[in-house]
Amino acid sequence: MVFVKKTFESDIHVLTKALIWTLFLPVYPDLAVEIHIGGRYKPDLVQLNGSGEPIFWGEAGRVGLKKLQALVQRFRSTHFVFAKWNMNLEPFERMLTKATGSIRRSAPVDLISLPADSDERFIDRDGVIRIALEDVKRLRC
Repeated sequence: MVFVKKTFESDIHVLTKALIWTLFLPVYPDLAVEIHIGGRYKPDLVQLNGSGEPIFWGEAGRVGLKKLQALVQRFRSTHFVFAKWNMNLEPFERMLTKATGSIRRSAPVDLISLPADSDERFIDRDGVIRIALEDVKRLRC
């Protein structure tokens, strides 16, 4: 997989997408990057089922409360991953708890904080990424 940086994207955003892709590819082998699936929001990473519904949705970086609420309510059986670069996850966890409230979900929501030196630790000079969930901070909600 080649990740292309768009002019409006930060290096960290592209690296975060690549690291999420590597972390979850073993579980979701058909992960796609930034494809439109209909609706208002476009995932950074997604895997669809045979009916075209997302079973995995990955977000790299900022996600506002309105988007978070809309996604977890609309896609209740979708595994969500919200990844941040070197961030304390507790404030985001509180926002997620507030946003989801009494919504009944059948799939998890993972919050991931990537270490500040992820680009040096997990990506070799040839661009090969080696990272595992044990290498990151993860909260499962």
